[in-house]
Amino acid sequence: MAHHSPAFLAIVDETRARVHEVSISETQERLRANPNARLIDVREDSEWAKGHAAGAEHIGKGVIERDIEQKVPDKSTELILYCGGGFRSVLAADALQQMGYENVASMAGGWREWQAVGAPIEGA
Repeated sequence: MAHHSPAFLAIVDETRARVHEVSISETQERLRANPNARLIDVREDSEWAKGHAAGAEHIGKGVIERDIEQKVPDKSTELILYCGGGFRSVLAADALQQMGYENVASMAGGWREWQAVGAPIEGA
């Protein structure tokens, strides 16, 4: 697991207060309950290529603000973001909320937790 700097963790902790987080099981339930919900992996291209959650789509954190309106024009669409451990996805979710997306969550625990509970994966 990556060692995060204190300044990065402080930004994430401050941002986390504005972002709804969901567990892996809540994520799976929301995806089952809402066929229009989108699971978005915000990790780097190289991380995505090594494996990702089954059914996820990739929009890296570095380009999500630039690309989201073209890929998901309906700002009421349910979006669940994840990254490696649930830090970058909090920051990306906050940015999307600032852009007017109304139904955004960050998946707590991210890819590492997804794998740890044996949730379905692709591309590995």
